[in-house]
Amino acid sequence: MRRALCVGIDLYPSGSLHGCVSDADRMANVLARHADDSPNFDCRKMVAPNPGNSDVVTTATLRQAVEELFKHDAEVALFHFSGHGTFNNLDGYLVTQDAKRWNEGVPMSQVLNAANMSPATEVVILLDCCFSGNFGNLPAIDNKKVMLREGVSILTASRGDQPSVEAGGGGVFTSLVVDALSGGAADLMGEVSAPAV
Repeated sequence: MRRALCVGIDLYPSGSLHGCVSDADRMANVLARHADDSPNFDCRKMVAPNPGNSDVVTTATLRQAVEELFKHDAEVALFHFSGHGTFNNLDGYLVTQDAKRWNEGVPMSQVLNAANMSPATEVVILLDCCFSGNFGNLPAIDNKKVMLREGVSILTASRGDQPSVEAGGGGVFTSLVVDALSGGAADLMGEVSAPAV
């Protein structure tokens, strides 16, 4: 089984975005079905605003959804986040709608820990947010650098000190990944892998 969680947050109390919900929709659509329309990934979406639903994407709900995604045995577990990202001296953060100073959202180190502990054969993390390159710059634990386990791939929209960019109604990074998954990065057999994207 292949599982995916696609998150898109446009609606923030300050600094709203305009293409993140579209990013989550496009990513889920391209992952859900193969080119021949057969089932591919079992996709869950979390978006804000969510028409007809007053739920918000909070730190607690996003953390729970990430843990749920990565706790199951799967051929592939894929996490896509499109929204605000930030960092401080301690960590990088996937910013949620209830973010406050000193509690910006889900720490990237928690996502990485869940990915490293996952029984999934392959884990893919796609981050379309500012400063997402900080995902790999985690502080050392007991003077040992935190490493990714075999089978974990991370693709980010920006370096650790860069913003990501929206254009044409969505994130530039997500648009490139969707194009790659739609066939632009396929090998001779029509297969797409994380390194090819």
